[in-house]
Amino acid sequence: MSRSSEPAMRHILCMKWGTKYGPEYVNRLYAMVRRHLRGDFKFVCLTDRTDGIRPEVQCLPIPPLALPPGIPERGWTKLTTFEADLHGLKGTALFLDLDVVIVDDITPFFEVPGEFLIIHDWKRPWRITGNSSVYRFELGAHPDVLATFRRDFEQIRKTFRNEQAYLSDFLHKQGKLQYWDKRWCASYKYHCIPTWPTNYLRAPRVPAGAKILIFHGVMNPPDALAGRSNGNWRHAKPAGWIAEHWRE
Repeated sequence: MSRSSEPAMRHILCMKWGTKYGPEYVNRLYAMVRRHLRGDFKFVCLTDRTDGIRPEVQCLPIPPLALPPGIPERGWTKLTTFEADLHGLKGTALFLDLDVVIVDDITPFFEVPGEFLIIHDWKRPWRITGNSSVYRFELGAHPDVLATFRRDFEQIRKTFRNEQAYLSDFLHKQGKLQYWDKRWCASYKYHCIPTWPTNYLRAPRVPAGAKILIFHGVMNPPDALAGRSNGNWRHAKPAGWIAEHWRE
């Protein structure tokens, strides 16, 4: 078999900076991927803190956004996954936020054709904006995403609320933006928690067809497990079943 006909290496990418999420988030994410992804893969964490992360995870530095001094990076840091050369990594990358919970086989995320796939945002589905908790791309294939941001960051930060809005708009204009099957990535807040008033009576549950649960806003897996609203407007009973998935 020639080298060109060999399947591309599959990478799982995540990113951890600062102290908001501890190493257990990386370790549990790796364990969930290992249980739910068939075949070989490499798991890479772009991070500024490697302490406590399990040895199966390759820890690499987060590339600098290279903005002028004094400009806050905030969530825009995720755009560095689109470096022309991301530490020499080659192949297909599936980016996962640290606080997702994988509940079913994610192999199909590598099988759907397309140059760039992302979640279609649930709150305003009439917009093109994707939710970047889960996206897939070929490493090094979209360097213009980051190069354009570095060049025009002042205007981009005025025009777009966050990195996922900019990213979706940029790739949509190139005709490369595609969305996952709407059943695969479910919002814990919108799809798992029962509607009012039954949310006070029934516990959250995994919706049919879901493969990855997304925790956006103020709740994360430990909150959902314990039934803490954490200031969220939607009350939820404890979801004990999360412990079956969110574990090492």
